[in-house]
Amino acid sequence: MKLNLLKDKRILILGLGKEGESSFRFLRKQFPDKRIGLADELILNKLSFTIQKLIKKDRKTKLHLGKSYLLSVKDYDIIIKTPGISKKLFLPYLAKQKITSQTEIFLEKYKKQTIGVTGTKGKGTTANLIYKIFKDNGVKTELVGNIGKPVLDYWIDKPTKKIFIFELSSHQLENLKISPHIAVFLNIYSDHLNYFKNFKKYFEAKANIAKWQTKTDYFIFNKNFQKIKNLAEKSLAKKIAFGSKKTSDYFVCNVLAAEIVSSLFKISNKKTKKSIKNFEGFEHRLEFVGKFKGINFYNDSAATIPEATMAALNSLKNVGTIILGGSEKKSEFNLLAKIIIKKGIKNIILFPKEGKRIWQEISKETKKNQPEHFFVNNMKEATKLCFQYTKRGQTCLLSPACASFSTFDDYQDRGKQFKKYVKNLAKNEKR
Repeated sequence: MKLNLLKDKRILILGLGKEGESSFRFLRKQFPDKRIGLADELILNKLSFTIQKLIKKDRKTKLHLGKSYLLSVKDYDIIIKTPGISKKLFLPYLAKQKITSQTEIFLEKYKKQTIGVTGTKGKGTTANLIYKIFKDNGVKTELVGNIGKPVLDYWIDKPTKKIFIFELSSHQLENLKISPHIAVFLNIYSDHLNYFKNFKKYFEAKANIAKWQTKTDYFIFNKNFQKIKNLAEKSLAKKIAFGSKKTSDYFVCNVLAAEIVSSLFKISNKKTKKSIKNFEGFEHRLEFVGKFKGINFYNDSAATIPEATMAALNSLKNVGTIILGGSEKKSEFNLLAKIIIKKGIKNIILFPKEGKRIWQEISKETKKNQPEHFFVNNMKEATKLCFQYTKRGQTCLLSPACASFSTFDDYQDRGKQFKKYVKNLAKNEKR
């Protein structure tokens, strides 16, 4: 939605987390005298200290807090939705209100300067790869979106020639009516079915990265995924396909996509490959933590779907112990169970809630010589078991195949705890 259309409308910011706070600061800067509605399920003293401070200073806000916060939707013309709030939650309260988001407001201004990157897995790595290539070769750029600060924090009132590399989640793409100038679609697997009604709705959200492109735009896509290929066939944009023979080899696909984007900016193949060679990878994505007591430890906490864990197992040799499980996303674990048995992994450490379902699938695969399995509730307990049961020369892998929210703040918190306890326990062993 264009910024000038917000001027005379009654605006409600729905969700007062990190992005909601950013939207409030942005709107207040653009419209100093405007009355703005703020809605969240949390009561005031449960909100972040920063947003509490902003609200107390601002006399031109109307608060809708607590369990009945969604009732406020009917009193406004424009709803600026935080990505984490599913549309199905407030659908019963909608009439003629327009739903917009930081993503849409940003793209209305910066579409021609934006490279959007999405996919179930690998979007963060690909966006970072493109960013590194651009920085190494003098392209003025910012890495925005699902990484770091909310996107409206990068808004510049005066004109800029910067290129914005925008990592886009399905939550950010939902309801969009505008697509970036260059769209990259890496892959699609079943995910976030706790948020979306079904896989069809999840894909429809993802498809918005290219759905609204015109013939002057570019759509870079993985031809090995039929749904993405079908989307490309309908697209008006200039289409560039890529694909690896092994569709599960995420990093190969990340590199192929980044190389195509770089070529559009006339960066030579030699310079691109040099940047990629020096790319240090991404924390929590098959990250080597170290070798302790003869055991190789890998942190792959960003593996929040079974396909990502399967890719990790295909990338590593001699995995003796794997940590799995977490919060529910309605994933299927039967193929992952088959690979675990095929690879001969001896020790399975399982977090709630999905740990039980994963173990049920593994149990179905074999009745004889089943792996040792342990149900745990915290990372300290999990890492103790890693040291106790993993043999020297083997690998211990954290690659949960699930989201993290039942036990941890997010996948970063989960990965950081894993690294912390592995190193602490290794240090204590030396004493």
